[in-house]
Amino acid sequence: MTSTAVQDSRTPAADAPVQWTLDGAVAVVTMIKPPHNLLDDAMLEALVAAYRAAVEAGARAILLRSALRHFCAGAEVETFGVTTVIHTDPVKFAALMEGLESIPVPTIAALNGGVLGGGLEIALTCDMILAADSAFVGQVEVAVGLHPMLGGTQRLVQRAGVARAKEIAMLGRRHSPQAFERWGVINLVVPEEELGTVSLTWARQLAAGPTRILGGIKMLANESARAGIAAADRRQVEINEAIWATEDRKRGIEAFLKTGPGTAVYDGN
Repeated sequence: MTSTAVQDSRTPAADAPVQWTLDGAVAVVTMIKPPHNLLDDAMLEALVAAYRAAVEAGARAILLRSALRHFCAGAEVETFGVTTVIHTDPVKFAALMEGLESIPVPTIAALNGGVLGGGLEIALTCDMILAADSAFVGQVEVAVGLHPMLGGTQRLVQRAGVARAKEIAMLGRRHSPQAFERWGVINLVVPEEELGTVSLTWARQLAAGPTRILGGIKMLANESARAGIAAADRRQVEINEAIWATEDRKRGIEAFLKTGPGTAVYDGN
C-alpha cells in the first residue's frame, strides 16, 4: 500500500489534515485534523486535492473516512470570515462542490462518531454513505444562528424530501444513523466494529467495476438531482455514445455472451 499526502502525492506528510493511501484501485482518503476534523478552507481544499491526486494515481473508487473519534464535528466557527471564506465566494464554492461531488469515480463516506454540520454536508457530497451504529448525525447549524452553508439543505432535499430536510435543518437535532437510513440519507448502518471492513468491501466492488460506465451513471444521477429528468434526458445520448466507445463495454458484452453475466473483468477503460 502506497502512502501519500495531499500536498505531494509521493511524499508523506504526517501533519497533513487529509491523507490518502491506495488499496489496489481504492483510494482511502482519511481526515486527520485533531481534535474533531473541524472544517476550514484549508481542510476543504485538502479534500479536493486528495480526490484529484488519487484519481490521477489511478484510483477507481474513493473511500472517505476519519482516523479520529469523530468523522467531522462541523466547522471551525472561529475562523469564519478570516480563513474560512469559501462559503462566501460563489466561484470558489462552485469549484469546491464540483471537486467533491463530480469527481469521475464513485465515492463512499464511512461515518463514525459525530457527523455534524459541515461534516454531514461533506458526507452528502459522496455517492453513498455508510455509518457505524454508534454514530450520531445532524444538520445542527441553527443552534449557533447559522444555516447549512456547504449545500446541506438542498442535498438533504435530494435524499430525504423537502419536508424531512426542513425538519432536519430547522430543528437542528442530533439523530441516530438508523433514522437517517430510514429516511434515505444513509445507505447502510453497520456495527461499529464492521464499518471499516464493510465500507472497504463496497469501495473495492465499485473499483473493480467498469469505471467509465459507473461515471456515466453518476453524471446522469447528479444531473437529474440538480436539474430534473428532462435535463438528464438531454444528456443521455451523449453519455450513451461515450460509454459505447469504452473497452469495458466491449468486455462486459463479450463476457456475457461467452460465460454469462457478472463474469467480466474490467480495467476501467
